[in-house]
Amino acid sequence: MRKILLIPLLLLAPIFAGAQELTIPQLSQYLADNPFVMSPTYAGIGDHIKIRLNGLSQWVGIKDAPNTQTLAADMRWGDRSGIGMVLYNDSNGHTKQQGAKLSFAHHLTIDRYSDQFLSFGASYVFNQFRIDIDEFDPNGDQGITDDRRTTNHNFDVGVLYRSGAFYLSLNAANILEKDISQFDPTFEPNKLRNYYVYTGYRYKRKKNDRLEIEPSALFQYFESDGRSVTDLNLKFRWYDFDDYYYAGINYRFLNDAEQIGRPLYLAPLVGLKKKNFYFGYSYQIILNEILGYSTGTHVLTVGMDLFQGLSNCRCTY
Repeated sequence: MRKILLIPLLLLAPIFAGAQELTIPQLSQYLADNPFVMSPTYAGIGDHIKIRLNGLSQWVGIKDAPNTQTLAADMRWGDRSGIGMVLYNDSNGHTKQQGAKLSFAHHLTIDRYSDQFLSFGASYVFNQFRIDIDEFDPNGDQGITDDRRTTNHNFDVGVLYRSGAFYLSLNAANILEKDISQFDPTFEPNKLRNYYVYTGYRYKRKKNDRLEIEPSALFQYFESDGRSVTDLNLKFRWYDFDDYYYAGINYRFLNDAEQIGRPLYLAPLVGLKKKNFYFGYSYQIILNEILGYSTGTHVLTVGMDLFQGLSNCRCTY
């Protein structure tokens, strides 16, 4: 009986926590050398049109567990700017979400001799949330005759500072409050804002060393209920001219008094870039109460870098 009751609660939990808004990045998506999916400030940094397709399958072994697919692409616009978009599709039991982010970033040079750069980014966010009744019990509530849906519009903003191999990104997502007049205010918060800080350092012992070590951290705070999480990450890259291989670990925990330091999951990750092809894979090993029902979550990323075009400004390197 306990298992029958627990699984529906697990499936409903992300609905209330996310307030009918999909939070991107999910889990370790951004660690697949795909920081643009996390912050618009990264749009246009690089020499190619970067295309990344990501599939995330949560809670393996639990029926109707969340599944999310995202398609992210960004490119440089002129010498100092970038544009990009993220399309996403999410299913969680009978709830479905589809949406898009359209992003713009501008990159400034603070000091070209010491490689100090400042980037500003903004995204327009479109999200459609609906309840799919196709698989509802036909003998249930006869008043439910069609899908329930709502559409929301919002904005994300961010700033990115880079100095040599160091980076620091500050971001605010879903900055507008949501109209909840058609919902029960007891369960539906109108504040969807969340704030996050992403920082790290790419270390090489020598400039031409083939091994690079990148420690990084992500802190994310949700205004509606005061929740916050921290990711501690460590990646190793082995370079073979322009190609590379990487392996690393992602460690996430909640920041409340009872949970701080206790992991929600531990995620090993591997990947490679071969010519213009990219592949990344991560598996979140669950370390909380869900462990009795699911072993973890798959995160798969594939991508291509297309149409190389060199910039005259180092701020987009």
